[in-house]
Amino acid sequence: MEIPAPLLTAREWVDDVARRSPARLAISVFAAIVATVAGLLMLPVSTAGDRQTSFVDALFTATSAVCVTGLTVVETATHWSGFGQAVILVGIKVGGLGVMTLASILGMAVSRRIGLTQRLLTVAETKTESLGEVGSLVRVVIITSLSLEAAIALMLFPRFLTLGEEAGTALWHAVFYAVSAFNNAGFVPTPEGLGPYIGDWWMNLPLILGVFVGSLGFPVILNVARRRTRVGKWSLHTKLTLSVSLLLVVVGALLIGSAEWNNEKTFGGLDVPSKLLATLFAAVMPRSGGFSTVDVGDMTEATWLMTDALMFVGGGSASTAGGIRVTTLAVLLLAILSEARGDHDVEAFGRRIPRDTLRLAITVTFIGATAVLLASLLLLEITGETLDRVLFDVISAFATVGLSTGLTAELPDAGKYVMTALMFIGRTGTMTVAAALALRDRRRVIRYPEERPIIG
Repeated sequence: MEIPAPLLTAREWVDDVARRSPARLAISVFAAIVATVAGLLMLPVSTAGDRQTSFVDALFTATSAVCVTGLTVVETATHWSGFGQAVILVGIKVGGLGVMTLASILGMAVSRRIGLTQRLLTVAETKTESLGEVGSLVRVVIITSLSLEAAIALMLFPRFLTLGEEAGTALWHAVFYAVSAFNNAGFVPTPEGLGPYIGDWWMNLPLILGVFVGSLGFPVILNVARRRTRVGKWSLHTKLTLSVSLLLVVVGALLIGSAEWNNEKTFGGLDVPSKLLATLFAAVMPRSGGFSTVDVGDMTEATWLMTDALMFVGGGSASTAGGIRVTTLAVLLLAILSEARGDHDVEAFGRRIPRDTLRLAITVTFIGATAVLLASLLLLEITGETLDRVLFDVISAFATVGLSTGLTAELPDAGKYVMTALMFIGRTGTMTVAAALALRDRRRVIRYPEERPIIG
């Protein structure tokens, strides 16, 4: 008689799925969460007053929340009731935790398929020896994120009190903004948005810090926290993420500030300190934050183009930010520099970067650019709008940023479905593709003769 196979425990199931099919794990989990949040948002109790929420609007909002994007087709503060806003906040929190946890799990899955030295380094950095220790990893991620969100909320709470809000309302707004900032979601619970606080350092600085730290990624936060005074012991990933992130903020601030400094519709009428704050805010938010203190539609086309580039790059790996990731950009730039010097190896901070990492960076970048191209073509046909507006919102959706020229709110249902799919692909696509490709290791006994084609 055949003995039935024992049922797998939840931990064993995660271990098995993450090892055999990491893409299926990530996509299945996110799809299930999106469906649940969309169903809750369609309930009458989720909307304020007598408003009705269509299926496409509920699905769009749920995807934007769970994929921590921030694009909206209805006003968050006025369309949704307190219950609806709470559902969105939970979706943001669960989505943000899911991104960091799943990315870390996939990284652990990859580490089991690479060399012993790299596996030992991975164990040393994460303090996790196997995929079976997913529970301890999740606990660390949850505690870290909650602690940072609480710190941001404590900075914002007194400010909302000084604005005349009751304690309960001030606490709700502080918590909502804190969770939205750290998870790079960009949802705004206040009816007036952030426009009235464009020069308010007390309001904007915590949001800037929350978005920047959240965009670094869990591996970087953990690495820096454990080795605060030993910068030389930071991992290569941490050094690349921090250096490129700071460089992008500085370059973005200089370019955006120069383009908007005298624009009367945005920064032109502000005093110098307010201009500096608004410039820094506008340079950090394309990392995937999605907040804005001015109407993006009033910005110059030069600012749109620069923001397109910043959004496409996004934030750090295993973070709540989107895009192709800053480490991808770093590897590509280092490869160009290495080629210009005539070096055979790509090196940074005393470490040699494997060639398969460079191939992976090229693949992720090409897939991201292809997704943006196809979605832009579809929306150009659907809306008949100009390329600059379409491209801005498409990149914002793919990179899960949430900034918009105003096009997204005007989209017909067909356009909303395209953007919904793009947000989902942007959130899960690069992460799962990178893990799936890294896990593939096809070794061939017979190799073809080498021949070099002409490049350039």
